[in-house]
Amino acid sequence: MILAIDVGNTNIVLGCIEDGKILNEVRIHTDVLSTDAEYAIKLKQILEIYNINPEDFEGAIISSVVPQVTEALIRSVDRISGITPMVVGPGMKTGLNVRIDDPTTLAGDLVVGSVGAISYYGAPIIILDMGTATTMVVVDKNNSYIGGAIMPGVKLSYSALSSGTSLLPDISITAPKKLIGTNTVDSMRSGAVFGSAAMIDGLIDRMEEELGYECSIIANGGIAQAITPYCKHKIELDNDLILKGLWVIYKKNKK
Repeated sequence: MILAIDVGNTNIVLGCIEDGKILNEVRIHTDVLSTDAEYAIKLKQILEIYNINPEDFEGAIISSVVPQVTEALIRSVDRISGITPMVVGPGMKTGLNVRIDDPTTLAGDLVVGSVGAISYYGAPIIILDMGTATTMVVVDKNNSYIGGAIMPGVKLSYSALSSGTSLLPDISITAPKKLIGTNTVDSMRSGAVFGSAAMIDGLIDRMEEELGYECSIIANGGIAQAITPYCKHKIELDNDLILKGLWVIYKKNKK
């Protein structure tokens, strides 16, 4: 069994994986101010809740977009299990051919999500991740990561909208009963849900047009389930995609 950790800007996802099967999955808040000791306490408490002995882990792997948290988690995992985790980064074996201007700048979560997508669904594929940011990346029919698009996340955009205006309130990201809103809140929800869905559909169309062929579409991320049902393209939701990718990369790099 391994411990897989995905560090995002908002949440940290912890997964216990054995033979490719995700046994337990927990989300905790990402806190750049927490020390390694504090993270170690949280990890120990979570493992105790699920009756998991840290000594049962054969290894651990971390993907992170928050460098301040990465080092604290490395030390915390070592504290409770005696294991130094692998960290997804340049030089690791991924099986992914990265064809962008500077492959060293590619964020670990995009690598891991792409590896998970092609391993479980095949290529060509467009991977949509809807969290603090919304990212869409493309793996072409040759299993090459060729790039994508990055947009502000839906929640982030609408939080900025409400905080930057006097009359627009903070809203929940849920679909209104109809597209044409008849009040301020429903109009904002329409823009958030149907507007985001239309943007995703439009980008998929343009990406496939540029590629010259159709792709499978996979989505993950905290907000994806609120948006993708309203897209016109067939989009499969898989919120375990990052953990699946971490398992595949761990196996490729296990000594």
